[in-house]
Amino acid sequence: MAIDPQVYRPEAELLTLGDGFFDPVAPADFPETRLRFRNDRAAAQIGLDTLTDDEWTRHFGRFSPLPDTLSKPLALRYHGHQFRNYNPDLGDGRGFTFAQMRDEGGRLMDLGTKGSGQTPWSRAGDGRLTLKGGMREILATEMLEALNVPTSRTLSLIETGEELQRGDEPSPTRSAVLVRLNHSHVRIGSFQRLAYERDEAGLRTLVGYTLRNLYDENSDDPVRLLDLVVSRTARLAARYMAAGFVHGVLNSDNINVTGESFDYGPWRFAPTWDPAFTAAYFDHQGLYAFGRQPEAIHWDVMQMAVALRQIAESDPLVAALDQFGPRYQPEVTEAILWRLGVRPRDPDTDRDLVQATERALRTSSVGIDRFFFDAFGGELPGTYDEPWAEVRAALAAYEPRKDRSHPYWAGEPCSMLIDEVEAIWAPIAEHDDWRALNAKVAAIREMGEALAE
Repeated sequence: MAIDPQVYRPEAELLTLGDGFFDPVAPADFPETRLRFRNDRAAAQIGLDTLTDDEWTRHFGRFSPLPDTLSKPLALRYHGHQFRNYNPDLGDGRGFTFAQMRDEGGRLMDLGTKGSGQTPWSRAGDGRLTLKGGMREILATEMLEALNVPTSRTLSLIETGEELQRGDEPSPTRSAVLVRLNHSHVRIGSFQRLAYERDEAGLRTLVGYTLRNLYDENSDDPVRLLDLVVSRTARLAARYMAAGFVHGVLNSDNINVTGESFDYGPWRFAPTWDPAFTAAYFDHQGLYAFGRQPEAIHWDVMQMAVALRQIAESDPLVAALDQFGPRYQPEVTEAILWRLGVRPRDPDTDRDLVQATERALRTSSVGIDRFFFDAFGGELPGTYDEPWAEVRAALAAYEPRKDRSHPYWAGEPCSMLIDEVEAIWAPIAEHDDWRALNAKVAAIREMGEALAE
């Protein structure tokens, strides 16, 4: 087998949680497996980039076990609030954790699936993923990675030869199975399930597992865990805002305790800085609108605090939870300065610049990506008049963190608005032509190189 033994470091830490946290399942037996996307850049970090295409398809389409890790796929159990309504009937309904390993930095990583078949938690679902949904997840994860948002990465997409019926896209539509690379699939909803079942021993076990394996801390202190989750999720919320990204479904079962964005359904990038912009057609109240995402994530973390109340005192949990706002503010300042391509100065001056930028974006019709492209390095073009005078004056005092010599800056800003998503899908649906997708992934990665430190 063509696995790089110098990099591949298999693990099976998930098994230490015990049988009550997951259910062994069998993957679907698909009619066919046609490799459509393999992310060798991500695979290289876990020693799997040397797999042949046949080996890749066998592991990530047929789910033949990888060496020395999980011997069977495991569907994780969890609950969660969905649009603020508690649902105890959740769990991995069309996915499972397939393997664990260390990346090149020593972090424990999960390989999780989407569209891999039915599980005990599928309810009335078919356990499948549409090919279009898989393509959209590739675009979301590539774009967010380039924009410095902590995210899962799409490792693999394989078309599986089934016709699916869906109410939200023309049907029948093509099927696929996706594999994502994540630091973890432990969710806030994982803790909520244990609290709902009044399983204090299970809560303590999961706290210890999370601290040791995901935060590298030899502790089982639930207050310490909540404090860390507050920091990571505040950073996630801030970077969503700087990226102009709207997740669409920020339910507590979709919030990873490591603060990584994942599980992309009705996502969108906002064209302009419109706080009311929503991604999900069914979000009628705008609960997860662009400008409400920090509030939504904070509310989800509050549910983790409620769950941990069974094994910890209220006052220290509340004190940790109350740090979300104070930690979010410097995180959003740092994230927007990063997109502006300037070095921080001092907290008050930096905050003033960020607030001026947000005001100008709200009151103008300039696109988010257009503005950050033009302003990168700290100098606004002359075409930016009112209401940009305050931003221009503030930027003049800043030093660029990187110059504009990369070829990316000679072109146009790389965006990912919904019309382009549809335009990339159309040739795949009509002619099985993947050139537009491959070209877009290359363009996104070029942008990432231009923005990176």
